[in-house]
Amino acid sequence: MPPRRGTARMLAVARGDEPADLVIKGGRVFVPGTREWVRTDLAVADGVIAGWGMREARDVVEVDGASLTAAFIDPHMHLESTKLWVDEFVRTVLPHGTTAVAADPHEIANVFGVPGVVAFADATCGLPFTFGICASSCVPASPFESPGAELGPAELKELLEVHGALGIAEVMNVRGVINGDPEVLAKIAAAGSRRVDGHAPGILGRQLDAYLVAGVESDHECTDLDEAEEKRRKGMWIFVREGSASRNLSALIATVSLHGTDRVALCTDDREPDTLLRDGHVNDCVRLAVAAGVKLEDALVLATSNPAEYHHFDHLGWLAPGYQADVLCFDDMTTFEPARVWQAGRLVATNGRVVPGAVPDVPTPDWMLHSVHLGHNPGPGSFDLAPPAGGRARVIGTEPRSLSTKDVVMDVTGPGLDVARIAVVERHRGTGRIGLGYVTGFGLERGAIASTVAHDAHNCMVVGARDGSGPKEMAAGVARLAEIGGGQVALLDGRVIGEVPLPIGGLMSNKSATEVAQELRHLTQVVARALGVTLEAPFMQLSFLGLSVIPELRITDRGLVDVMTCSLTDVGAV
Repeated sequence: MPPRRGTARMLAVARGDEPADLVIKGGRVFVPGTREWVRTDLAVADGVIAGWGMREARDVVEVDGASLTAAFIDPHMHLESTKLWVDEFVRTVLPHGTTAVAADPHEIANVFGVPGVVAFADATCGLPFTFGICASSCVPASPFESPGAELGPAELKELLEVHGALGIAEVMNVRGVINGDPEVLAKIAAAGSRRVDGHAPGILGRQLDAYLVAGVESDHECTDLDEAEEKRRKGMWIFVREGSASRNLSALIATVSLHGTDRVALCTDDREPDTLLRDGHVNDCVRLAVAAGVKLEDALVLATSNPAEYHHFDHLGWLAPGYQADVLCFDDMTTFEPARVWQAGRLVATNGRVVPGAVPDVPTPDWMLHSVHLGHNPGPGSFDLAPPAGGRARVIGTEPRSLSTKDVVMDVTGPGLDVARIAVVERHRGTGRIGLGYVTGFGLERGAIASTVAHDAHNCMVVGARDGSGPKEMAAGVARLAEIGGGQVALLDGRVIGEVPLPIGGLMSNKSATEVAQELRHLTQVVARALGVTLEAPFMQLSFLGLSVIPELRITDRGLVDVMTCSLTDVGAV
C-alpha cells in the first residue's frame, strides 16, 4: 500500500502557498475517531487530501451541506463470486461507494495456481480502485479436494514477497491449525508481520484458543451472537458478513450495540451480480446495520476506518490531511447511495452511474478461457448410485441462507421425499474421478442443475432427479459445462433450459454485470418453475456443497466427506 508521505507540492497546498487541484466545498465531514460531523471544506492535491478549509483551487465543487464520508472498504471478499471480471466489478461497485477491497483469489488459485493470482493482480493495475490481494492459504482447502493447482508455503512466500500480497487469506483448514500441522503452521508463519485471516465456523473454547495462538486474527464465519461474542472477547476481529447466500448480519450486529465497534467490520464475502445491482455492496451492509439499530456513525466506522485499520490500508478510511481522497458525497444519508464518488481525487461516479471513461477495459488473458478438462464426458452410468440395503443413507442436508449443512439420515427410497442425487466430477486433470451421494433441501423434482463454480476446488458439481432419469440428465449437464468452458446450467429432458456461461476459469463471465444478472435471474426462475427447486439461491448453495471444511457433511470428487471427523465416509454408513 502507498505510504502516507506528502510531496513538496502537497505540503505547499496544505500551507496555502499553492492552489489545490480540487476543493469540495460546503460539506459535513464524518470523523471516525470522534464520531463527529464537521462542517469544513476539503482541499485535494495529487489525489490526497491536503487540508481542511478553503484554499485556492483549479476546481471548486459546491456540495451544499451534503454529508461526506470516506469511501467504503470491504475487508473480505472473493471477486470470483461476483462472476465478473475485474473491470466490470469495479464499474458495478464504484457507484455504491466501494473503492477498496481485500480480495482472496482462492477460486482463481484453485484453478490456475500462482499464475492465476498474478494475472488477477496485473489486471487490477490502472483501475481507479484499491485492490489488496491476499495469498490464498488453503489451495486445496483439505486433502479431500482435487484442485487444478496447489499452493504450499513456498508459493505463499512468492505471492507475499515477490508479488506484494496483503497477507494470508482465510485459513480454512481449522483442524490442521488446531492440531499443529507443520505445513499449515508454515503457511501462517509466512505472513510475518502481515495479517492472517481466519475461517472458523463454530470453533469455540479450547479449540478457538489453539486457533488464535497459532496466529489467526479474524473470522467472517460466525453465525450466532454467542460465537461472535466469545471470539471478540478473545481479541479476534469479527467481519459481519452479508452475502448473497450467507446473511449473518441480523444475527450478529447486536454485538456492536452491546460492546462498541472495536475489532468489528462489515464484509460481503460472496455476492452475486444480481445482488450487487439490486441491493448494492458495502453500502447495503451499512444500511442493514442501521436498520437493525446500530448508530449511523458506528455503522460508518465498520465500513471505513475499521477495515482500513485491520488491513493496514493506512492511506484510506478517513477524510483527513494526508489520506487518499476517496470521498463519498451523500445528498441524502437515508438512501445510503452516494450522489458522487471521488477516488484519489478524481470523480468516478455520479448518481448511481460510473463516469464515462473512468474505468478502462481490461482484457482477460486467453489462457484463462479454457479450463474444463474432463478427458472424456462421463455417461449416465457414471452417475447411477444404488441406494444402500434397506434404503437408509447419509444425506447432505442443506439449510436456506446458510453455508452449513446437516448430516441427515433418510430412507432415500421413500416416496415423496425431497431427496436428489448429487455428484462431483474432477475437471482439471481429466482423471475421470466422480464422487456420488444424496442431497436434501433443493426441492428438485426432475431434470438437473450443474456448475463449475464449486468452492474451493471448482470441479463440476451436479444435482439430478432421484428417479431413473437423473443419471442421464446429470451426464448431459456435465457435457454442457465442458462445451461452454464452464458456468452454470439447468436441464430438463436432456435439453438446456437455462445457463450462465462463465468461461474465465469456469468462474467468471466476460459480459456486463447487467447481462450476467439477467442470465442468473432467468436461470433461478427456470429451475424453480420447471424443476421444482425451492431454494432461494440454489446455485450459490450448490457451489458450497463441495467445500470440505464447513460442517457437517460435504461431497468432493473423492466421495462423501464427514467434516466433523475429517474423514471420507460411505453413503450407507449409518
